This record gives sequence, C-alpha cells and structure tokens, in this order.
Amino acid sequence: MNASPHREAVIESLDHEGRGVAHVDGKVVFIDGALPGERVTYTAFRSKPKFEVGEVVRILKASSRRVTPPCPHFGVCGGCSMQHLEAGAQVAAKQRVLEDALWHLGRIRAEVLYPPILGPAWGYRYRARLTVRLVPSKGGVLIGFHERRSSYVAPMDECPILPPQVSGMVPRLKALVAGLSAPDRVPQIEIAVGEGIIVLVLRHLLPFTTADQARLEAFAREEGVQVWGQANGPDSARRLFPAEAPGLAYSLPEFGVSMAFRPTDFTQVNMGINRLLMRRAMQLLDPRPGERIADLFCGLGNFSLPIAKLGARVVGVEGSEALVRRAGENAAANGLAAFSEFHAANLFEATEDSIEALGHLDKMLIDPPREGAVAVVKALGPKAPRRIVYVSCNPATLARDTAVLIHEKGYVLKGAGIANMFPQTSHVESIALFERP
Repeated sequence: MNASPHREAVIESLDHEGRGVAHVDGKVVFIDGALPGERVTYTAFRSKPKFEVGEVVRILKASSRRVTPPCPHFGVCGGCSMQHLEAGAQVAAKQRVLEDALWHLGRIRAEVLYPPILGPAWGYRYRARLTVRLVPSKGGVLIGFHERRSSYVAPMDECPILPPQVSGMVPRLKALVAGLSAPDRVPQIEIAVGEGIIVLVLRHLLPFTTADQARLEAFAREEGVQVWGQANGPDSARRLFPAEAPGLAYSLPEFGVSMAFRPTDFTQVNMGINRLLMRRAMQLLDPRPGERIADLFCGLGNFSLPIAKLGARVVGVEGSEALVRRAGENAAANGLAAFSEFHAANLFEATEDSIEALGHLDKMLIDPPREGAVAVVKALGPKAPRRIVYVSCNPATLARDTAVLIHEKGYVLKGAGIANMFPQTSHVESIALFERP
C-alpha cells in the first residue's frame, strides 16, 4: 500500500464514522482527523475509482470547534474517533448522521426531531472488552483497544472514557498479567461495572496455577474488585475472588426496578444515558394498565420491567435462552412476574405467523442489535400494533427498517432523535416513534 503525495482539501462535512468528507478532482475523499470547514493537506492510504480514504498531514485552517484531545492515546487507539471535536459539535454531527441516513436511505423526514439525550462526556463506559497481548519488543504486556485500522493493540496506560477507578488500574492490570505463569495465554479482560461493584473477567486459555491464583486473590483484595476467570465461552465465566460476593446489578430509580446481570451478559455501556433513554422510551410508548406490549430483543428486561411497572402486560422476546432466563428472574425479583412473560425466539427469522402467535398487541418496543429488525418489520400484518418505539444503535439499519414501516406498512414517523450513548466516538444511538393512523 503506497502512500500518495500530500494533497489539499476543504472539508465539507463529517461521515458516519467521524471522518471529514471532501471532494477532490471529482472524487469523494474521507479524511481521518479532519473537521468541517477546515483546509488540510492529507495523504491517501486507500484509493478507488470513485473515492479515497486518507488521513490529515497538516491543518492549514483549523475549525473553531477543534479541541485538543485530552487522551494521550488519541489518534493511535481505535476506541475513540471524535475527541478532537468539541462535545456539543459531536452531538450536532450525530444528529445530522441520523437525519441524513433517514433521508438518503429512505427518503424520510421525522415530523419532530427530539432534543438529544446527553450525559457526561468522560468516565461513562461501564462495560469494555480490552485486548491483552504479550509483545516483548514493546515492553511486555499490552492492554487496550485495537489501534485504528489495525489488529495491533494500542499501548494504553489510562482510558478517560472508563470510570476513573478502572482507568487508573490499567498499569497495575498489566503488571498482574505479566506476573502470571502464561501471560501470552490471557487474550482479553472484560470489564463490567455495576452499582458499587467492579468485575474483571480474565479470559484464560490455560488453567491458572496455584501461584497465579494467589496473585489474582491479592489483586482482587488490594483493588477492591471481583476477579473472574473464563476458560471457554461467556457461560463458562466464574467468580474466583472473593469466593463470596454480591452480584452485579443496576437500577432504574425512576421506575423502582433493579436489574441483576452477569459480567458477560449484554447490558448498556452507559448507565446514565440508559436511564434517560428509558424515560424517553416510556414517554413515547406510554404503557397503560390493560395494554399488552411486546418488547422485542428484550435482553435481560431493560425495557420490559419499566413497561410492566407502569401497569401494562409485557411480552418479551429474545434470541438468547440465558438472557430470557435472566429477564424472568429479574421480573420475579421485582415483583413483576404476573405482568410479564418471556420467550426465546430468533427474531431475525420472524414471520407474520410468529409475530401473530404472540397474541394481541397494543404497542411494541424494538431494540435490535446493529443488524436491525428488518424481518420483524416485514412480518407486521394487518393486526400489528398501532404504536412502535424503535431504539437503534445503527442509523443505516434504522433508516432501512423505517422505509419498510412507512412505505409498506402504513406507519408515520412521528419523531426521532439521538442519545449520546458513546461520547468521543462516532457511534450513534437513536430512538424513533412510529404510529399507524
């Protein structure tokens, strides 16, 4: 891959990955590290007939919204791509990404744009999967996210998007792994933070020795954390130290519910934004006593329990049997078993018959993974609920599914807006309300 000579460009906008977009000699150019309004020189590392991808070499005229990234690893680490853009401008850029996706992919505009859901810009990431590598040429054990455009691990001594206690622990984590009997056989550490509890799950390809276990126990005691081991898949994760300890949980105080979860379960990364997103979702869905509401891709009951708490009967559907069990346990623990039922089913293969088999539904909440919910929206028949709230983590699949709901199923997009679930990154979380006249 030969680097091209430096060329000049004027940046017009940001794309969905936070890259500057320019046009040079009739080609679209995507430039890492460039901001709208800037004049830059860049070098292309990928060139195709219709577009180029490059990175900034020099900023000739800087944007007034440019800031100095506070993280020393910015630019090498692939975890964040927008730290060089002022926080308010990041939010505006994400709102534009959502609007552009709806328009360009579906020719749709929302009747109302909701105000963005905002929270702290730093220390918000309560879940993270850090890669571990033993690289003697770089000083030993490396722990971090992958480098940009690379499978290498970005050397990291801190991470300001992690909670401060976890960020400050990174150098000691490196020393912990380096002192184990087989440091090259610990490929990842998963971090899960609940209320007052930090869990570290060490993936290990060889059993820990007696000396390893003594090290892990001392680390757990000194840092005030739980250390778990994971020998195989996520279900193999087991607490090692301390032997007896409370489980992870997070609460939704506005709805008086608490969610227990395992450190390898899927939960929202940003607990503060999750609470605000829940408030918005319940305002839009407006669950009422006597209604029957589906929560599709329900996970461990994040949206299901507030729906039930507001008096509606909730029918949760989720692909993972383990999460379905967890959702049922959480409903029972919160006294909501009588208002809820949970089923395991592959919603990527939903049909009109499988949706109708759930019974009469007044409303529906959909919270799919990045792939979206195209099978679900295509399966909605004449008896489909009149109101749907769709929580999305990918504007492109939301726009695709929105086009089906509007152009094929007769719904109207009443409103849409973003939730800044991942500040400093280009990730766009959003929520949309659909109604059928």
